Amino acid sequence: MGPWSRVRVAKCQMLVTSFFVLLLGLLLATVAALTYFGAHFAVISRVSPEGSPYEALHRGAFFTGISLAGLLGLGAVLSAAATVREAGRLMAGGFLCFALVFCALVQVAFWRLRNPTQVEDAVLDTYDLAFDRAMRSSPGAWRQELLAIQDTFLCCGKSSPSGLLGSAEADLCPREEATSQDCLQGIRSFLRTHGRAASILTSVGLASMVYAMLLSSFLWFAICSGRGLDRKGAYALSPRARGRQPQEPSLFRRCQEGPTLHHLDDLGPSRRSGGPRLLQDH
Repeated sequence: MGPWSRVRVAKCQMLVTSFFVLLLGLLLATVAALTYFGAHFAVISRVSPEGSPYEALHRGAFFTGISLAGLLGLGAVLSAAATVREAGRLMAGGFLCFALVFCALVQVAFWRLRNPTQVEDAVLDTYDLAFDRAMRSSPGAWRQELLAIQDTFLCCGKSSPSGLLGSAEADLCPREEATSQDCLQGIRSFLRTHGRAASILTSVGLASMVYAMLLSSFLWFAICSGRGLDRKGAYALSPRARGRQPQEPSLFRRCQEGPTLHHLDDLGPSRRSGGPRLLQDH
């Protein structure tokens, strides 16, 4: 496989990778929006006190997801444009976006491995606070918030060690849900499912960023080296330059042809025609 064939294959792969990265960015933005505005997280956020760990995690997850989605979209657009236009600066910008996303995803993966239950503990602590306040207060706003949580997670109170609900807890649950799972189990199950999806998305993002950085660095080198050789007339990245012989500049041709033509003009018609006769005479 020749050098241009390798570059052409890399360009096709870069276009496909850019499209996949753009889809990955849209998916990440969707997950971030669902995490912030989704019913399960929004109902917990309403009962979370200001300055609580859950509130910080909730906002941090949203802004991190949106920022990464923006960098993914920008990197995909820059890489695709650089591949089509063969622009080295655009390709360098796409590589920088991919590198920033890779570093951020490494930090997210490291944080997930180091603190696997931090989000789960924060959500369960918030539910415990809302449950205790609903039990201690008279029917009002707190009980309505607790009922909203239970309706969203399809759960019912907190089970006692014997597995039975107390009379106060049973009053908060609909009759048809009196034997359903308690909310601690329901919330934990939902968060673990959400966490597995986030881990899969992080792993796919890391693998995609490594591949995109390798392709963008190879194409950047090919673009820059191809332009440098094209100025010498030996090689060009674009196929339209392949098959053309390097031509001499017009100024160089004039410099070679100019003195001969001017010398013949100065001799005049008679001198130009008489030159051979003089040679014959001698």
